[in-house]
Amino acid sequence: MKIALASPPIPKSINDGLFWLEKLVKDAKEESAEIICFPESYLPGYPGMKYPAEDRSQESLQSALTTVRKIASENSLTIIVPMDWHHTEGLMNVAHVISNTGEILGYQTKNQLDPSEDNIWIPGTERNIFEVNGLKFGITICHEGFRYPESVRWAAQQGAHVVFHPHFTGSDTEGLSLKEWGAPSNPYYEKAMIMRSIENTIYFASVNYASRYSESASSIIAPDGICAAHAAYGEVGITVAQIDTALATGFLAKRFKNELY
Repeated sequence: MKIALASPPIPKSINDGLFWLEKLVKDAKEESAEIICFPESYLPGYPGMKYPAEDRSQESLQSALTTVRKIASENSLTIIVPMDWHHTEGLMNVAHVISNTGEILGYQTKNQLDPSEDNIWIPGTERNIFEVNGLKFGITICHEGFRYPESVRWAAQQGAHVVFHPHFTGSDTEGLSLKEWGAPSNPYYEKAMIMRSIENTIYFASVNYASRYSESASSIIAPDGICAAHAAYGEVGITVAQIDTALATGFLAKRFKNELY
């Protein structure tokens, strides 16, 4: 199966985000991908960037999700769309999984928040496995995938062939200009991607925005820790790679002795 990672620009509004989502979904369809994943908190856009209040209402988010379902159905493509989502106890950071017929298969919450996010979101409490056309996958969101490897190991132990990792590192206003993927002088993020794949013997698909000063590239890492494909820093587009489920055995994850910890 081919999967696609979307590297959109940081959206100016919820409607701008939907514009780029549809465009990149169509690009993925042309590449014969069956699943596409977008970066963290893609709709309505990452908190703190002065989006209009109406974009952050539950009504606007529900309407946007309905539009994403329509786009998925029209293009026969499964879409993983990270969104903010209102809960009775507060705002949650989630990633919805929409089937190629527009059905909502469920969502994964961000369960391990960065300390800086404690006043933005409330943490989730459950982990889920999804399956599309024989491909089993989990989702871990940003901080928890980088710093809490247990979130990936759990999915691998449940039979996931790949873990999708929507995240956001970087800025459009200031920061580093990276030149080489995985360079020793780069921030640690791409090295963490390698570890999440190789320590579990699965694919790890990490998805970032195409910001001007990206601190990590959207990347698909094979079960042997080799980068199968990655985006160019700061360039809008998609990254596509073939997933060979026979290679994603979860061998090392399944040898982990949970009872000792």
